Amino acid sequence: MVQLERLIQNEWNQFFEDSNPEGLIDSLEFTFPNTKFPASGIYDLTPYHNQNKTSIGLVLKEGYQSKVKIIPYSKIKNILLERTGMGQTGESYLVGEDYRMRSQSRFLPDKVPNTILVKTKGVQQALEGKSGSGLYKDYRDVDVYGVFSLIKISKLNLVILSEIDESEVMAPLIELRTRLLTLIAVITFLAVVLSLFLTRIIANPIINMKKSLKIMAEGDYEQRNDFGKNSNEIKEMFQALDNLKKSLQGAVNFSNEIGKMNLNTQYFPKSQNDLLGKSLIKMRDKLIEFRNKESKNRINTKRQLVDGLEKERQRLARELHDGIGPLLTSLKFYIENKIENDKERKQMKTIVDDTISEIRSMSNALMPSIIEDFGVGAALENFVENINNSTTINIDFEDLTKQDESKITKTQEIHIFRISQELINNSLKHAKAKNIKITLSEFDDFISLFYFDDGIGFNINTIKLGSGLINIKERVEICQGKIKISSLPNNSTFEIELPIEKEYETN
Repeated sequence: MVQLERLIQNEWNQFFEDSNPEGLIDSLEFTFPNTKFPASGIYDLTPYHNQNKTSIGLVLKEGYQSKVKIIPYSKIKNILLERTGMGQTGESYLVGEDYRMRSQSRFLPDKVPNTILVKTKGVQQALEGKSGSGLYKDYRDVDVYGVFSLIKISKLNLVILSEIDESEVMAPLIELRTRLLTLIAVITFLAVVLSLFLTRIIANPIINMKKSLKIMAEGDYEQRNDFGKNSNEIKEMFQALDNLKKSLQGAVNFSNEIGKMNLNTQYFPKSQNDLLGKSLIKMRDKLIEFRNKESKNRINTKRQLVDGLEKERQRLARELHDGIGPLLTSLKFYIENKIENDKERKQMKTIVDDTISEIRSMSNALMPSIIEDFGVGAALENFVENINNSTTINIDFEDLTKQDESKITKTQEIHIFRISQELINNSLKHAKAKNIKITLSEFDDFISLFYFDDGIGFNINTIKLGSGLINIKERVEICQGKIKISSLPNNSTFEIELPIEKEYETN
């Protein structure tokens, strides 16, 4: 997804900067409506192509004229054909808002992509703005395990999906189960054969023992029989079979745990020649690697969503502050100097002042400018002061960051501020707290945020997690941090630690 977005953005930048761009489209290939391009941007022009070929267009408006260039499909195809780690049935493809495919199907290579309808669960959820993964039926009506997300750039809305057949994902486990069942059948057969063979061997020492007991019963204690050696060998044989049984039971139990995706289960091969044990451990390690990659992709998706949300908040705050703010200030100046009626002037000035105050509050709520200028400590101190002035609750905030020498990144500062906002709002709405204490500390390797309130508390095991706690945990996860929650009546605490050594990487 990131590679595709980067390709589209690079193509747009080159097209926008190039005064004489090459590769402009032949209008005879397309049939556009009269109101085709209201503004410059990136459009999905596939529905307008006379042969329904995939066409992602770059449109540059210059007065009443429009320059249009189509991104070469071969570049998009090269990215989507990258199948590293996707097995024999994996494929990645694009789908438009009309639920029509925008890239070549691996399984239907002779069909024009736009003629293939893809109205699957993954596409529907992605178009609703949800990114994720799951098991569902694809456009072939085949059960697949897929990952989906929405590419939203300028005027372009495309869904990107990566899918692999469920049968291929489950094949290793099915093969393992077959091998185990075959091995158990072979062992059972051998055990039956051995038992029939050993019956005669076992019978001889028993007969000898019977004879010896008869002789001893007659009072002859001088007789000697060597049946003791045979008895020890039989005992050792049964011990070996018992050990084999335990070994197989351990392998079966371990494979069952793997099937349940309990990958923390430990298993140790019986020896260097235990090929079954080594195969099981190798499979577990592969599944752990797959789950870790899936978890990393999930965290990266959350990061992208949160980063996009914060950027949008920052943009809105800037537009309120830099756009509407100066207009209201000019209106206030006009009222003070042009309105002659004192009563009307005061009333209008009061309304404008209230509006300016509300705009500043909205801008500050979206993205406090003080974070950029003075850091998260000053922003939280200002936020707490406003809460203290407007409510009866007492909030004590202690800033122990390193001020001018602080290594906290701007991204971490925004996350810390949002987490603190969410915690305070939860205390105000639900906890009925009278006192709140917040301590923000910066150490060489990590940042510590300690939060306390004396509210009614909540049961961590039974509480229905609202969006507030989920947002807090997701932001901590995005920052690769740790969170510890403890809640009792009059004593609820949140202890959060975030690593400080580096900014998280985005993929």
